Amino acid sequence: MKKVFVYSLAAMMLIGCTKQTESSAESAASVEEERVEQVRTTVLQPREIERVISVSTNLQGYLTQNVAPSLTGKIEHIYCEVGDRVRKGQDLVRMDQTQYKTTKISLANLEIEKNRVEQLLKTGSATQQQYDQILTQYNSSKEQLDFLQTNTYVKAPFAGVISAKTYEDGELYGGQPILVLTQIDKLKALVAIPEMYFPKFKEGMKLSLTSEIYPDQVFPATVEVVYPTIDASSHTFQVKIVIPNQKNLLRPGMYVTTTIGLGREKAIVAPYQSVEKLVGANDRYVFLNDNGRAKRVAVTLGQRFDQEIEIISPEITAGVEMVTTGQHKLVDGVKINVVE
Repeated sequence: MKKVFVYSLAAMMLIGCTKQTESSAESAASVEEERVEQVRTTVLQPREIERVISVSTNLQGYLTQNVAPSLTGKIEHIYCEVGDRVRKGQDLVRMDQTQYKTTKISLANLEIEKNRVEQLLKTGSATQQQYDQILTQYNSSKEQLDFLQTNTYVKAPFAGVISAKTYEDGELYGGQPILVLTQIDKLKALVAIPEMYFPKFKEGMKLSLTSEIYPDQVFPATVEVVYPTIDASSHTFQVKIVIPNQKNLLRPGMYVTTTIGLGREKAIVAPYQSVEKLVGANDRYVFLNDNGRAKRVAVTLGQRFDQEIEIISPEITAGVEMVTTGQHKLVDGVKINVVE
């Protein structure tokens, strides 16, 4: 009888504990469902901005040419060293002259023979076929001499500076460039521009460059070529810019920042601190007030203006209410209460 009583009492206690546990769980769930976060918001409206984009790039010589003759053999003499400035047409390299001199003598003999046959043709002592044969030999030899002259006495195709030297006098030339000539009085750069700005870029546009080496100077530049295709992986297009450099302050390889003004236009900006960043990624997002609940919206960042930044998204339009304080503790869908 006592055992039955003990079992009944234990069962009643177990049922009571179970009901209490269920009641606690239901109470906790109810508290969680009614969680409300206190936030401050602002209504976003478009405003007029001065559209300016800045892109970093490396400078290049406007023209760069490897001095690499189309002849193999001994290098007789190199007329310049690294750092030397050269004029257009100035001698750079003299290769072994043996083949050139032999061909020059052969051409002189062919010219004498051509003139002799030409006189015989006029008197009928030679045929047209004989003259044509000697003329063909003469023209072929002349072309060969021109080729040898260009590649034996190598001259600068443009004014510039010697930026590299690979051989010394007397060495055998094996195909690697003997010198590298770089134009530096005019420079160029290739700049990758986001595809959204493609319609705004035109050849002849003016822009400016800055360099950390010259913090107080701004260098003018001009858009020379707008490449016609978009890179599908980076969603950018290339622009070739040209930079006058008569004072030679800038040099190929320098890291510079390109600043391009694209005029005034409407944009939506928000406080920079109100934009959240996904941990472990570069994805950015904001929270909107969607009828009393937080709505997470992915955004793309545009131009920054001190403590504000342009935000871009199909869901960010005029009149939307964005959370500007308290957004750090929000999750998508949670109830919010807007306070003053």
